[in-house]
Amino acid sequence: MKILITGTAGFIGYHLALRLLDRGDEVVGIDNINDYYDVNLKYSRLANSGIKKIRILYGQAVQSTKYPGYKFYKLDLNDKEGLNELFNKHGFDVVINLAAQAGVRYSLKNPQAYIDSNISGFLNILENCRIHSIKNLLYASSSSVYGLNKRMPFSVTHNVDHPVSLYAASKKSNELMAHAYSNLFNIPTTGLRFFTVYGPWGRPDMALYLFTKAILEGKAIDVFNNGELSRDFTYIDDIIEGIVKVVDSPAKATIEWDGYHPDPASSPAPYQLLNIGRGEPVKLLDFITELEDATGRKAKKNYLPMQKGDVSSTWADIRNLEATFGYEAKTSIKQGIKAFITWFNDYYYAQEKDLELAKTE
Repeated sequence: MKILITGTAGFIGYHLALRLLDRGDEVVGIDNINDYYDVNLKYSRLANSGIKKIRILYGQAVQSTKYPGYKFYKLDLNDKEGLNELFNKHGFDVVINLAAQAGVRYSLKNPQAYIDSNISGFLNILENCRIHSIKNLLYASSSSVYGLNKRMPFSVTHNVDHPVSLYAASKKSNELMAHAYSNLFNIPTTGLRFFTVYGPWGRPDMALYLFTKAILEGKAIDVFNNGELSRDFTYIDDIIEGIVKVVDSPAKATIEWDGYHPDPASSPAPYQLLNIGRGEPVKLLDFITELEDATGRKAKKNYLPMQKGDVSSTWADIRNLEATFGYEAKTSIKQGIKAFITWFNDYYYAQEKDLELAKTE
């Protein structure tokens, strides 16, 4: 298939592009490469997939040197003209929207970024899917939408009307917008609620990256809610396999859907919501213990109160994904952390080596 993936300089988008290319799909990737976090990491992801930094000009196609079926454009979702031109040029079979302004805590500092990217940008994606009759749209939602909900595990059948951050509200808005377009224009849409994704090439603002860097530098790590947190940590390979299964199965209308007892995860329109997680919450302090074992160093802990916009626990009910799509989260926390530490050391060792070589030139 010919697939558009937005956000391919990002963590999940990078891994997904490689996975789909390896199985033979043709991929067009876009990303605005903003500076929310270190752009060098984003360029390194692109370079690792054959997209070289020196050749990236806004709006111009860059052919991967590693994958004949991969083209990349530096493009912003709010660039209506550029996005329209892209859809006109390429006949996409599937669109996977992973580009977004991420981060719960950052939404307290820069709320406008979430409206621009997650709301206005997503509307531009929906409009192009309508105009070009896209047969399958997948988009990133988040476990953050569960907000104040205390029922565990979190199920896609639960009410999610009480978000505790603008980031979460923007993701809930995406789900509502997608349903409207599925209902009005018969576009199959699938919202993927990701649960605490981690692994090699992960984001520097996420806990594992922050903790690892601090521990290796002998600095204290910030542990919020005095350590009374748990997360459904999900390894990147498991997330990717879940997405790939859904790529091949567009949402369908639920004929028996009952408007008197409405299921929020399905619809008489071709619309569905799915959790993608490990389905097993891990206490944050246990996660840190595994990280200490992997690095061979003890963490200095700076205990802090709960941050605004955060939740104390996440736990994904993945029974629907397992039953319908044959999904299985295979990677243990120990295996996942070990893989991340290996990548982290290799990545920063390579950077230090490059700096030393530059000094001698």
